[in-house]
Amino acid sequence: MDREAARRHLDALWARGRAFLGTETAIMGGAMTWVSERHLVAALSDAGGFGVIACGAMKPDLLAAEIRATRALTGRPFGVNLIVCIAERVGHVVLAGGMPAQKAIARLKAGGARVVSFAPALGIAKRLVRLGADAIVIEGAEAGGHIGPVSTTVLAQEILPHVRDVPVFVAGGIGRGDAILAYLEMGAAGVQLGTRFVCAHESIAHPKFKQAFIRAAARDAMPSVQVDPEFPVIPVRALQNKATRVFEDTQRAVIARFRRGELDQTAAQLAIEHFWAGALRRAVIEGDVETGSLMAGQSVGMVEREQATAAIIEELVGQALDAIGARAAVEA
Repeated sequence: MDREAARRHLDALWARGRAFLGTETAIMGGAMTWVSERHLVAALSDAGGFGVIACGAMKPDLLAAEIRATRALTGRPFGVNLIVCIAERVGHVVLAGGMPAQKAIARLKAGGARVVSFAPALGIAKRLVRLGADAIVIEGAEAGGHIGPVSTTVLAQEILPHVRDVPVFVAGGIGRGDAILAYLEMGAAGVQLGTRFVCAHESIAHPKFKQAFIRAAARDAMPSVQVDPEFPVIPVRALQNKATRVFEDTQRAVIARFRRGELDQTAAQLAIEHFWAGALRRAVIEGDVETGSLMAGQSVGMVEREQATAAIIEELVGQALDAIGARAAVEA
């Protein structure tokens, strides 16, 4: 199979995702707080992918300004992962971090947005479709940041054969084009990658943050440890550093104070949760890779150098085309 035939095959596989996003490729950028801002988002969209602004750290007025600034950098489609986007006429809104209310979905759709929601299980995916979600993202435990307990490959097998009404994008641990191809052939409409773009030239992440990614192996990106089930910790996958070890010690110290009656349970829980306050910004923006939070997916082991965003997407597409061509050669 020649290169053009391989490209036609790939285009057919992710045609639904491309049509939904309005892009040349069905590669979404993960919304990474402090990283996925105007420069990286615009670069992703200009390169044929679909950038998504991460606005968890923004108030509405700042988000509105960020949307406008992103539009000034690109005329291509991009998305935002928050509900305050109706006034700015954002075409795609990505809802993550819980089950959205049906009224919220309806309001966004009435405002002209396509709604993308995250589903950690088949039952939730089906419910989101019934609630009106226009597309689903399934993200496995290999992803960076807040994670669920199930791997990407298992979620894909569980959900892709049974959710056909809307496009489904697969995320978590994806770092190569041949892996993208595999999920497309399983029925995915496209994919979402975050970690792979942290070290893009257009990413504003601090050079020390980027170097931590480049040096890391997949096994360095581990979920946070919960010391006592009575004090739950939402698992977050990040590169292990000094702060990781201190967090475990902090949990033990706070729980000991609770056992001694010095703190009630609410105060103890808040003390544990407060440990990471501001830690991601310290790492991404200030370059504090010792006491900051180095949120990263296990695909960090495939981040080998800084590259232009366009070069990363070109590399991913090229790997998918190579895989199609190699298989065709074997079958010939």
